[in-house]
Amino acid sequence: MQANMIRKVAESDPDQLITKTPVFVLFQRLFTYIWQHKLPLIAGLSTIVGLSFLQVLIPQITRYTIDVLIPQQKFHQLPWVGVAIIGIALLLGTLNYARSYTMALVGQKTIYTIRHVLYEHLQKLSLSYYENNRTGALMARVTQDVDSLQNLIISDVAEIVADTFAFFAVVSYLLYADWQLTCMVLATLPLMVYLTQLFGTRMRGAYRDVQRQGAEINNHLQETLSNIKVIKACANEGYEVDRFSERNRENMAANLRVVQLWSVFSPVIDLMNHLGLAIVMVYGSWEVIKHRLSIGELAAFVAYLNIINQPAKKFSRLLNVIQKAATACERIFATLDTEPEVMEKPEAIALPNITGNFCFENITFGYDSNEPVLKDFSLEIPAGTTLALVGSSGAGKSTIANLAARFYDPQTGRITVDGYDLRDVTLKSLRSQLGIVSQETLLLHGTIRENIAYGKPGVTEAEIVAAAQAAHAHEFILEFPQGYDTMIGERGVKLSGGQRQRLAIARALVKNPQFLILDEATSSLDTESEALIQDALKQLLHGRTSLVIAHRLSTIQTADKIVVLEKGAIAEIGNHTELLTNQGRYAYLQALMFKSSELPT
Repeated sequence: MQANMIRKVAESDPDQLITKTPVFVLFQRLFTYIWQHKLPLIAGLSTIVGLSFLQVLIPQITRYTIDVLIPQQKFHQLPWVGVAIIGIALLLGTLNYARSYTMALVGQKTIYTIRHVLYEHLQKLSLSYYENNRTGALMARVTQDVDSLQNLIISDVAEIVADTFAFFAVVSYLLYADWQLTCMVLATLPLMVYLTQLFGTRMRGAYRDVQRQGAEINNHLQETLSNIKVIKACANEGYEVDRFSERNRENMAANLRVVQLWSVFSPVIDLMNHLGLAIVMVYGSWEVIKHRLSIGELAAFVAYLNIINQPAKKFSRLLNVIQKAATACERIFATLDTEPEVMEKPEAIALPNITGNFCFENITFGYDSNEPVLKDFSLEIPAGTTLALVGSSGAGKSTIANLAARFYDPQTGRITVDGYDLRDVTLKSLRSQLGIVSQETLLLHGTIRENIAYGKPGVTEAEIVAAAQAAHAHEFILEFPQGYDTMIGERGVKLSGGQRQRLAIARALVKNPQFLILDEATSSLDTESEALIQDALKQLLHGRTSLVIAHRLSTIQTADKIVVLEKGAIAEIGNHTELLTNQGRYAYLQALMFKSSELPT
């Protein structure tokens, strides 16, 4: 069943992209990030102007040598021609170095900024966004999509700008020197622009498919490698290899479609460039014969034609890079334009230290607004008390905990803590005073010390040890050779289920929170560990407001108040003794648990 679940999750595609935004609009927005580093950008553009000026000079030296020095046999000036060419070459090298470095500096800083802004925005998005988007696809946004912009910004943009500037400089001179021949050469330009737009549109669509298939591979890797134990337990290695092979083949096919389009486009542009050369040689030679143009001027014209053709040649080569970057921009900006569902008000205040009096007032909420989980729900958790939630799966227990931490906002009603509406306070000031231990133990790759300290950055060693002792984790930690410096592996795979849960409890306790949420916090513990934790929790919960969610009713018998939920509504409320006396839903659940405990094992 678990393998089937993995298959269904992997085959779903919630990554709904994307409105087709014009390339100009995308790159205009991208330029706002580039312009943040304007000083090195201006320096780089200045070197481009110098490079363009120098490129105009060399053909003029060629023209002067052919038309003046050779016919007039001015041999004494020939060494100066060599010196001039070498000097210009040295200047070109220096300016090219300056251009490459400054534009690389702009590119790297821009990539850093975009990746930082994107990751920061992902941290701000609500849990609902992550429930509807796959982890592999989001990882691809921050890694592959941002990397797609890197080559464009660092080197290709500089080349395009330099060649475009040189193009206009040379064309301006050629129109002055021979406007008729120049116009004939430029006659192919509109056709080249049309072909570029035609192929560009098709290649952009093809790159969308490439990016999508790349994200599918990321999704498959993330989901299968993180669930490798389930796959091996079900002996599904071959099945997963076949699925990966299918996605890998689809990715290859998508890339081949891009290569096919580019392979057609590049020779077409080369044909246009050679057509321009044919015009220059035929019409230019005719003008030389008619003495309207000198041989040196024709030679210079051919050299200038090569400069004019450079942007077209490079642009044809870079078109795939540009369209890949445009597709990446679409995906990145689509993520950045996604607004969190849980938003802080601009005037939100920092929540002062709380006593922990939580009130749910006429709450209606559903993960799908058309299917409410809670409807007109009201509940008060007095400060300093422990309230337990019990009920069938899907009754709304974890939903109440999620709303208390403001992971979601209710569709109607309000939630207050000490009289403050949760929507009127900052998220950080609220959550910094909450301690949460969920039924799904979430640990990070690192040491035991780092995982406990994650609950409170800057915590002291004494506080870490005290939290571990309170969670009855100190003893097993000292049994490891490295103690608190023991690496626990990704998601704590080197620890047992009970050990992971106790570390999660220690991480929550190190914050010394005034409000504790324990969502099946003892579900992964053996009987001995559970007894130790329950003994510790009696002391730790004293004086704090606590919300405890449990299926094992034995863990909540000492709660000040027990709320029985059914279908998002309160079925019963009272303490353990009162509810048993009422012989209602709680007593029924208690009897079921007692009966199951009598079954032979």
